[in-house]
Amino acid sequence: MTTERKYILDAPTAAVKMERMAYEIAEQLVGEDAPVILAGIRDNGVVMAKILQELLRKIASLSTSIIEISLDKRNPGLITIDQEISIDNKIVILVDDVVNSGKTLLYALKPFLEQHPRRIQILTLIERTHKAFPLKADYVGISIATTLQEHIYVEVENHIISGAYLE
Repeated sequence: MTTERKYILDAPTAAVKMERMAYEIAEQLVGEDAPVILAGIRDNGVVMAKILQELLRKIASLSTSIIEISLDKRNPGLITIDQEISIDNKIVILVDDVVNSGKTLLYALKPFLEQHPRRIQILTLIERTHKAFPLKADYVGISIATTLQEHIYVEVENHIISGAYLE
């Protein structure tokens, strides 16, 4: 049995969504003097964080840096951040491609809760409407209703979001 891919985003639409979210960040953080840390969840979240950083450089005077979060969904106690960095009094934006149940994002928040950030926000390209955990993204590219059996995949080619599909 072959599963047919139903594309919900193409590359140009994904680029527009990313740009819109960058503008939303710039508007939300106008007047903020705290540095912004874009914390991308490997792999696609890191690609998105790099795209956002480039867009924010063009439209806002925010000081941004990127960190990479790795976690094993089968063993969520093992969370690694690619660099030691203080987030005290900084704004952290956790970036992931798809919010399904919310579980991955909750696990990814853990190391940040051990410090004292000024604010933690969540950005996702695609948010599914049936989360199992009380989590709300601050910046959403597209919100989509799916069945529990369907999965959403985001494709990245050469550090560009090339599409997203439902399977």
